[in-house]
Amino acid sequence: MGEQIRSSRDLRVWQQGMALTEQVYLLTRTWPKEELYGLTSQARRAAVSIPANIAEGYARQSRASYANFLTIARGSLKELETYILLAERIGLSQPKATAPLLTLSDDLGRMLGGLIRKLSPD
Repeated sequence: MGEQIRSSRDLRVWQQGMALTEQVYLLTRTWPKEELYGLTSQARRAAVSIPANIAEGYARQSRASYANFLTIARGSLKELETYILLAERIGLSQPKATAPLLTLSDDLGRMLGGLIRKLSPD
């Protein structure tokens, strides 16, 4: 049987969100300082929003509310993917650096989608 879930920190989806956020912070450290209040800030905010919304949703009292926060997290994930791809297109990051983040993002998107479906009424 699986491990007991005692808090949002025990959720694999939250852990994956935190891992992605950590990688985004490491990647954006390499971006130019003039992007600090532009793309760097936007990417970091979107990344942080993912595990934050997962945790907030988990703390809610209803399945519908939890699913809503997971949907918000999934929206932030797609926003983050856009920033990462834009960083590639404008030469801030090379595909070699962004590919692992996009892979993590795809995996997290599947996890979020599955959890949203599980929480939604049939």
